[in-house]
Amino acid sequence: MNTPLQASFGNIDIYLFDQLLKGRFDNCEKVLDVGCGGGRNIVYFLKNDFDVFGIDMDANAIESVRNMAREMSPGSGSENFVVAKAEDIPFGDATFDLVICSAVLHFAKNKANFEEMLRSAWRVLKPGGFFFARLASNIGMETLVKLSANGRYLLPDGTTRYLVTHDALIHYTRDLKGELYEPIKTTVVDNLRAMTTWCMTKK
Repeated sequence: MNTPLQASFGNIDIYLFDQLLKGRFDNCEKVLDVGCGGGRNIVYFLKNDFDVFGIDMDANAIESVRNMAREMSPGSGSENFVVAKAEDIPFGDATFDLVICSAVLHFAKNKANFEEMLRSAWRVLKPGGFFFARLASNIGMETLVKLSANGRYLLPDGTTRYLVTHDALIHYTRDLKGELYEPIKTTVVDNLRAMTTWCMTKK
């Protein structure tokens, strides 16, 4: 049974929920969830009259999200949710006030693929817009991860992920001419993996 909070917010990423509680995105109108999956991070936005879009490589996930959107926000068009790769987002430049990219970037095949996905998401963000990402990193796990190949590492939890470092996130923030609107925060989960929250605005 859903609690009142779950009914309002779904199974939202707790760090995205934190930004909502701070009112960070109150003035945003158009929202894109890159790698939206089943839509766990867009329930609040659909229920509160944001213009919500999403992409995912899984056609079944997109169909599920379209159905959810029709139920929660009847004015939301099915065309807002598209089967697409993160590195090839099928929307125009500077379209969105908020781009969410949760648990997506660490699936990059290598550094070049990571940068393709990142720059694709950045391209569709408006100047002054917000970029919210959660991704695996080596922060606090430097001695516990083992290099596999192409910047991908074997984690103690048995998965292989493309990992960023703190210095890499600072480099990309500067290179994109972004600005952190929250300090970089990392949660180390029982020395099995580290998940980092990366929040930028576009100058």
